[in-house]
Amino acid sequence: MRIGIDVRYLSHGLVGGVHTYIAHFVPALIACAYDHQIVLYADTKRPFELNTIPPHVTVRYLPYRSPLSSLANDLLMRREIRRDQIEVMHFPANYGFAPRGTRTVITLHDAINILPLGEIVRGHRKDPRTLAMMSYLHLCSTAALRRADLVLTVSEHARREIARQGTIDIGRIVAIPHAPTPDLRRVTEPAILNAVRARYGLDRPFVLADGLKNPAVLIRAWHRLPTAIRASHRLVFFVRREPLAVVREAEAAGFAKILINPSRADLVALYSMAAAFAFPSWIEGFGIPLLEAMTCGAPVIASDRGAIPEVVGDAGLLADAEDDAAIADHIAHVLSDSARAQRMRERGWTRATQFSWEQTAQRMIECYNAVEVARGCRLRNDYMAVEHK
Repeated sequence: MRIGIDVRYLSHGLVGGVHTYIAHFVPALIACAYDHQIVLYADTKRPFELNTIPPHVTVRYLPYRSPLSSLANDLLMRREIRRDQIEVMHFPANYGFAPRGTRTVITLHDAINILPLGEIVRGHRKDPRTLAMMSYLHLCSTAALRRADLVLTVSEHARREIARQGTIDIGRIVAIPHAPTPDLRRVTEPAILNAVRARYGLDRPFVLADGLKNPAVLIRAWHRLPTAIRASHRLVFFVRREPLAVVREAEAAGFAKILINPSRADLVALYSMAAAFAFPSWIEGFGIPLLEAMTCGAPVIASDRGAIPEVVGDAGLLADAEDDAAIADHIAHVLSDSARAQRMRERGWTRATQFSWEQTAQRMIECYNAVEVARGCRLRNDYMAVEHK
């Protein structure tokens, strides 16, 4: 089979969940699909991230001259796909359009891009550039969803939401999860941990949290903790950009610390030494930080919304995203009961090992095969067979 994959996320210098997904499933798929021919479609904006290209893989570079090149390459790629005689084309970044005669697989990571346009732009800046980009992504994702032969997503929660918001048959959607990245591990070397503590001024045990994922409820929960716990511990928020005002206020009050854009190695060490990882997110299509924390041995306290219960399983403590009393209770139990915290670490690590990029890649190949061989009324049955394997 001739398989095409849009990998422009790997030539744009991007970060985030979609980049993590593409950066790790593609090498795993290349290793598994050695008996297929694979064409990767990148562009020339930044150096391509994959250094080793085996004989059964070809990289096509589309020209990048300005931000408008991304739009132009959406169209140019169709011509290249036709010329390469691709049989199954995978667009793993929410939308894409293959030429007639080529089977299309799209990964729609969540339902956000296919919500009504008014709901999408409500939470973003209202400047013309942002509105134009949001509108373009909405139109493309909505159109691509209708045309795709098969839609992949990252959780059962996202699968149900895409079917509901996109009003498409749920049998055309298959959930294939993320997995821990290879750099994740439980850091135990005292020299590494001490260096990170010194670098960030961490002089006491701490609860680690994402400063953009509903930090206000966590701060309210912190005020509910017993005085002894608040005196002996600290809240540590990591963020990629300037945090919400409520987080700055907590830092000014002296019980929280903000780490802006810590290095990946430092973040792994922070997960490893955290007394707990708190993730009271309002909504998650998957929740990559949960896998990161569990892999590194941090006890997980999270909300019960979105895909979080699927990812955490029985390894963490869950509460409603706005229930600061329940979250405070969970934090207090973990911080005051070392035996319980250790059991949670062990369960979290076991849970994380159930996810792997090799399994993700194998399931994708099964989907490609189902799409390539399926015709007519057989199409839905083949997808359902893949889904329930």
